[in-house]
Amino acid sequence: MHLALTPQEREQLLGLWVAEILSRAPNSVHLVPIASDAGFRRYFRFATPSQWLAVDAPPQTEDTQQFVNLARYLSANKVNTPTILAADEKSGFLLVTDFGDEHLYQTLTPATFQAGYRQTFNTLLSLQACPDEPALIPPYDRVLLRRELDIFIEWFAGKLLGYVLNSAEQAMLNELFLNLENSALEQPQTLVHRDFHSRNLLICADESVGVIDFQGALRGGCTYDLVSLLRDCYIRWPADQIRELALEYRQSALNAGLLDIRVSEDVYLCWFDWMGLQRHIKVLGIFARLHLRDNKPHYLKDLPLVIRYTLEVAQAYPELTAFADWFSEKLLPLIEQQPWYSEYRVAGEQS
Repeated sequence: MHLALTPQEREQLLGLWVAEILSRAPNSVHLVPIASDAGFRRYFRFATPSQWLAVDAPPQTEDTQQFVNLARYLSANKVNTPTILAADEKSGFLLVTDFGDEHLYQTLTPATFQAGYRQTFNTLLSLQACPDEPALIPPYDRVLLRRELDIFIEWFAGKLLGYVLNSAEQAMLNELFLNLENSALEQPQTLVHRDFHSRNLLICADESVGVIDFQGALRGGCTYDLVSLLRDCYIRWPADQIRELALEYRQSALNAGLLDIRVSEDVYLCWFDWMGLQRHIKVLGIFARLHLRDNKPHYLKDLPLVIRYTLEVAQAYPELTAFADWFSEKLLPLIEQQPWYSEYRVAGEQS
């Protein structure tokens, strides 16, 4: 299964495998690496133009069979995902459609971002209309929600900032986490991509929206992907316009029969806010872990924006005041001492 090979050795074997799949001479395929995501999957184009991407997904960290199954399931349900020409699940090699280089992120400007997000709404509706397949898509349950929130305690507060919680602080966070979990679980449960944002959405040559990085899909709260999109960890837009877009999507979901008419605008926006807070608290921990454990320090530049999102929501709800005050009084002074905070404080800001 090539488990103990170096990345260079795996790249060489991937090239040989691709040559065999495409009936080319051995060593005739020359791969060129392209940008990868936060995981361990690597993508390669060919030195000569091709409609395909070669993918190296190390089996010790990536579940290629799940990726293949999800790609086929999503495609069957009108979601534009890469076509899989070939896959070797044991080795972690794939050959998939190349959607190109134009990420939604690159097309967004203050004048166009609302239209850009609206362009994705039909894709999100198709995702949320996907039928429940418990054998394929696990539930985004309380255990998993809590496991994600705990990453914040371990990696952001603990390992990045060096802050040790006392028992009262642990109790306060436990109450907060319970409230966020309850909010997520009381929402209609739909397919959740979990990374539905402007760097995982591609504008294809035919102007359709291509969806990638879906291998972690779960069945969870209906506002999760919407808040991932509109309160993107990498770019921020005016809050009033984001609220308008959230309500516009709510109406689209109502029209599509994906949301009960009894779910008021206020309830939906609260779900949206609290789901976003759960995600951003988790992301603080994940970005810290990517830096400290996985040697990916470039994620530090996105922490100030995620911190801003976190505090804005926490300060807007009386039920979250204890967390907002604690974060501001205990963590923020430590954050402001970090070199990355002053360096990247305005990264991604558009408002």
